[in-house]
Amino acid sequence: MDLIALLDWIGEPRTAALFGLVTGLVFGVAAQRSRFCLRAAVAEFAEGRLEDRVAVWLLTFSTALVWVQGARALGLFDPSQARIMAVPGSWSGAIMGGALFGVGMILAKGCSGRLLVLAATGNLRSVVSGLIFAVVAQMSLSGWLAPLRDSIARAWTTEGGRNLDLLPALGLPSGSGLVLGCLIALVALELSRRRRIGAWRLAFASGVGFAVALGYGLTHALSQVAFEPVAVTSATFTGPSADTLMFFLERSPVLGFDVGLVPGVFLGAFIAAALTGELRVQGFDGPAPMRRAMIGAALMGFGGMLAGGCAIGAGVTGGAIFAGTAWVALTAMWVGGTVTHMVLKARPEAAAA
Repeated sequence: MDLIALLDWIGEPRTAALFGLVTGLVFGVAAQRSRFCLRAAVAEFAEGRLEDRVAVWLLTFSTALVWVQGARALGLFDPSQARIMAVPGSWSGAIMGGALFGVGMILAKGCSGRLLVLAATGNLRSVVSGLIFAVVAQMSLSGWLAPLRDSIARAWTTEGGRNLDLLPALGLPSGSGLVLGCLIALVALELSRRRRIGAWRLAFASGVGFAVALGYGLTHALSQVAFEPVAVTSATFTGPSADTLMFFLERSPVLGFDVGLVPGVFLGAFIAAALTGELRVQGFDGPAPMRRAMIGAALMGFGGMLAGGCAIGAGVTGGAIFAGTAWVALTAMWVGGTVTHMVLKARPEAAAA
């Protein structure tokens, strides 16, 4: 691809948005067909079951690791240039924000990425929850909740003005990330064999991880030739959801990768659902589920912004480059989600409230 010619033709902002759209399309199709969802995987894990949802999540995560760390080992990609690595990370934000996000995704019955995919198939519950998520995320970024987020995030941060790269911090060679990705992939494939998961679903699960690597590759390539600074990033839904919301509310909106990503995921998931006959309007089952979903979406909006990313942004995109706070946030999401699911299972009256 001749990026210079593309930049001369449509300009840098539109090119970045186009790359976000392409990444989102791949992600949306793959996530819809694979049923990729961290919330579902956590629920299985909390019940002591390692079945198809856990296998799909592990395969997605390992695919992202293999592609990104493979490029790192070959010298084709430098994770230190990624946006999440180029700024100070917050340990306190990752712990508290990740836990809040984990609680929220159980209550809302889906993480932010999954809600976007479901919304594209006609799920009105996800539409409402997704809008609440985006609004609270924007409030946490630059609105009423921003001072609270800042105070928590500043409590404990990484040193040196940058996030922590776990591989050199632990004294591990760069190739160890690729090895870990391959090992996790083997575990995922063994679980898939035991659960007899079809080859197409496995391919689409890998496609979600590939979308993360694709986003990094496209933004990295653009950063090398663009005149203005370009953030090297990939799939994430906390900041982009807020940015996309403001894009339609501001008089002079700014195009970028994030603004292209969210519509791309929606369109990709819509096309996948339409082609397979899975478009159907669904709503809330009653006031109690609606209340829980709204509370969960709000917790995810604040928690995701505090943690520096959502289940995709911190969990997969940040985890794939071994950003220290991303791995902490991902762990906190698993813990928060597991505890919440176990509490709701043990107390049916709480689940119905």
